[in-house]
Amino acid sequence: MSLKQLFPTVLAWAVLLGACGQAPEEATTTEAGEQEEVVAVPVEVGRPTRGDIVAVYSGTAPIEAYAEADVIAKVSGEVREILVEEGDEVEQGQILARLDDDRLQLELNQSEANLRKLQRDFERNVDLKEKGLISSGDFDKIRYEMEALEASYNLARLELDYTQIRAPIDGIVSNRYIRVGNSIDVSQPAFRVTSFDPLVAYLHVPEREYRNIRPGQPVGIDIDALANQRVIADVTRVSPIVDPETGTFKITIEIEDDARRIKPGMFGRISIVYDQHNNVLQIPRSSILEEAGQMSVFVIEDDKAVRRTVRIGYSNSGMVEIVEGLTDTDLVVTVGQVGLKDDATVTVINAVEDAQVSDNAPTD
Repeated sequence: MSLKQLFPTVLAWAVLLGACGQAPEEATTTEAGEQEEVVAVPVEVGRPTRGDIVAVYSGTAPIEAYAEADVIAKVSGEVREILVEEGDEVEQGQILARLDDDRLQLELNQSEANLRKLQRDFERNVDLKEKGLISSGDFDKIRYEMEALEASYNLARLELDYTQIRAPIDGIVSNRYIRVGNSIDVSQPAFRVTSFDPLVAYLHVPEREYRNIRPGQPVGIDIDALANQRVIADVTRVSPIVDPETGTFKITIEIEDDARRIKPGMFGRISIVYDQHNNVLQIPRSSILEEAGQMSVFVIEDDKAVRRTVRIGYSNSGMVEIVEGLTDTDLVVTVGQVGLKDDATVTVINAVEDAQVSDNAPTD
């Protein structure tokens, strides 16, 4: 085959190969075009609401007894009788236990006999003194002896009384340390009595809150051991000083619990309501974004997310007061705001009454 005859065939193959080489370029262009399409970010929105919001200081503290006392033995001896058990209610002065008193009873009897003898001698000397038959010195000596015996008698009677161990306060026997037949020494504890009326919680509050906390303010106490049942109390006392080491001041909260559900040692989560703002603009606390100390939210304007700086007030129960930056009609992004960019195109996926934002849904 001559060169002239081969030329048309070679030309046809060149045209075909050229067409195949152009196909990938068209695909790349198509792929690049798809990447440039704007994808709307799905978000949920809501309008600010109006309502009352309270300012609350929260902390934790153990519940304690208002008064608690170890009942100690004032004389030594053997425990003869125990009259109460743990959990029993007792009154101040009530006998809780008795010690062996045989020896002290004998000592008291002897002291009483000696005192009576000396009293008779003293009475005779009074007659002699009036008749001038005894000197003033001898008379005074007998009088001093009688006074000393009276003191000894009173001491013996007191020690005998101490063999009866008594409750120093009203309350409940929370511990019993002795058994019948045990020997007990002076100052050794025999019982512990705890007063449950009232119970108290001591909360140490940072000094920055000092101007906010006052006696009489309502307090809510949630106790885990009671299945989070809320107990209502109030602030009883506020310490007039701030601890320079901790930078805190102590407040006392008295708790009335007639049902005796609360026990000393339980922990309470305490909320003190110290102020209230009425009919204020509020949004969910989770809607707020914080960056470099600045608070902001995203609002929807013409299918775009616009970042707006806000000033907040009180925060409570998942809601936060908006002092500045929003109006009642704004649509605030409540879900999907984390990672959202300013001026990003969005699609609203929840139903909002009177919403002026397109949900980017296709229309028929």
